[in-house]
Amino acid sequence: MNFTNVDCLKASISKCLGIGLIGGSMLVKVPQILKITRASSAEGINFTSSLLELIAIIASFSYNFVNGYPFSSWGDNAFLLLQTALIGALVLHYNGSSQRALLFLATIAATVAVLCSGNVPMQVLLALQASNIPIVFIAKMLQAWSNYSASSTGQLSAVTVTLLTAGSAARIFTSIQETGDRVIIATYCVATFANSVLFGQLLWYWSAAPQHSKAKQRASKKRD
Repeated sequence: MNFTNVDCLKASISKCLGIGLIGGSMLVKVPQILKITRASSAEGINFTSSLLELIAIIASFSYNFVNGYPFSSWGDNAFLLLQTALIGALVLHYNGSSQRALLFLATIAATVAVLCSGNVPMQVLLALQASNIPIVFIAKMLQAWSNYSASSTGQLSAVTVTLLTAGSAARIFTSIQETGDRVIIATYCVATFANSVLFGQLLWYWSAAPQHSKAKQRASKKRD
């Protein structure tokens, strides 16, 4: 392998990043899952946002799988799909609908099986992948609006949001190098921007929380 060759170096970096992202994706949403289960609450997690994000992941997974793109360029979608589906089911479960949670998981599994079967026209898969651009943006902005409305990020995991932001940014580079697919590249550009908004909210409400707590303490002392 000639590392003095720029193209060869870029390809090597892209492969390493891709493998690293796949490894990281195995655990990227585990902190979010643990935070929900430990609190026995999905407070602050917008189900519609999670559902739209899941739709986007399924579309991307099936499009890449059927196209036969290198696994290193999209393999993280497989683990994100499983974890995001579990988060959606947990939201339904802790909102008092365990049966709907099971039906939700079964529907997701059936949808993935159909889209990856090879019987769905490529034009349909391409349309689904292209629809990811607005879907990803809307999904993240719904969560951002929930955070803004509550003046809190609730059970949203800082670790997960940070990893997703870094991961989507890295995927811009790997997608350019390994697929050259403009639709996929545009999707990750939008995802990086939207994830950055949530990351910014985490920093904002994190820094604002101590001040809010002090204000409540002062108000309580005045009442006493």
